[in-house]
Amino acid sequence: MPEIKLTPTELRYISLLQDLTGVTVKDCIIDDENNRVIFIVSRGQAGIAIGRKGSNIVRLKKILGKDVEIVEEGASLEELAANSVAPARVRDVKVSELAGKKTVYINVFPEDKGIAIGKNGKNAQRAKLILKRYYDIDNVVIV
Repeated sequence: MPEIKLTPTELRYISLLQDLTGVTVKDCIIDDENNRVIFIVSRGQAGIAIGRKGSNIVRLKKILGKDVEIVEEGASLEELAANSVAPARVRDVKVSELAGKKTVYINVFPEDKGIAIGKNGKNAQRAKLILKRYYDIDNVVIV
């Protein structure tokens, strides 16, 4: 995995989530295009980060003025890809490389495809942002 340099703003957001919830935050991606902040948290801590009935997300959203999304870290590209489209259930993840461009194909159950893609492709774009940052993936296709 590449070494990720965090901006002072990202560090402040990470500190805020950690202080609010006590979870271990691994990374923070600010997605200005979709007015959201994506936090990568330690395995098994997404529920704690979200809080009962989303209470922590609601509080953070008010403080930051942006949508807040939580994704659990993954030990491999496949696991991180699956976590980045959660709660969609993933069948398998394949990586293809053509002419130096890497594409990840995330195969989800048909009834979960809408969840995986998200409104206006927001969840698919989240997966692409995360996988680009960690594995230099150029494209994500949800099948």
